[in-house]
Amino acid sequence: MNTRDTHEPATTAPVVMLPGQAAAPEGPCDLWGMYVMHHAFRRDLGRFAATVGDVPTSERARWAGLARRWDRFTTFLHEHHTKEDEILWPALRARVDAAADIAGADLLDAMESEHEVLDPLVARVSAGLELLARGGDSSDREGLAATLAETARTLDEHLAHEERDAVALIQHHLSSAEWQQLERAGLAAKPGPRDLLFMLPWIADGLGEADLGPLLSEGGAVVRMLLALGRRGYVRRERDLFGVEVRLPR
Repeated sequence: MNTRDTHEPATTAPVVMLPGQAAAPEGPCDLWGMYVMHHAFRRDLGRFAATVGDVPTSERARWAGLARRWDRFTTFLHEHHTKEDEILWPALRARVDAAADIAGADLLDAMESEHEVLDPLVARVSAGLELLARGGDSSDREGLAATLAETARTLDEHLAHEERDAVALIQHHLSSAEWQQLERAGLAAKPGPRDLLFMLPWIADGLGEADLGPLLSEGGAVVRMLLALGRRGYVRRERDLFGVEVRLPR
């Protein structure tokens, strides 16, 4: 992947703009998968930040449930950032170095640095939730709420930076075929059926059927079946933990 295929016909992938998304630079690469993950990350952090200040410290079972739900979130976030650090950014680094693109190299440095800033914040939230599940007090809850607010702001700033500038770099340096190659190489998530029972409603939460077109059309009956199987448990848990009523496409 040393040079872009200049013989590939000039194409523009569908432009996707989901709630909270900062930008969608045009180009040949279809970044729908990245954007739906970003939407889910923003939504989850919004829910956690809005909820923890209102949960009584005496409700240890609920705090334990929130800690488990946070572990799900952090697993997806860590996997997403690890794949970028190990697969996407190195591929782009080769391109920007070959093009002597100093601004592009600085941007990739910033992407990796922003991941490193987020890691300790995410760990502090994990520790705060675990403390309250064991029996923390109101000051512990207040500290957790402040950390969650900082984490939500920091992550949103990082995602917006990525959507505006890193995506523009992707669209400039990579072709559609090369982006698909990176996805096959591991950039795209490949969960098993058991994990999909949670992941499919988690992705769909807050989006309409039109937003989920690639998932529903490519996955067909199997994806719709797994979404239906996971729907009830997911909706119940989100209601019990966050007090929200989730509506998912059928």
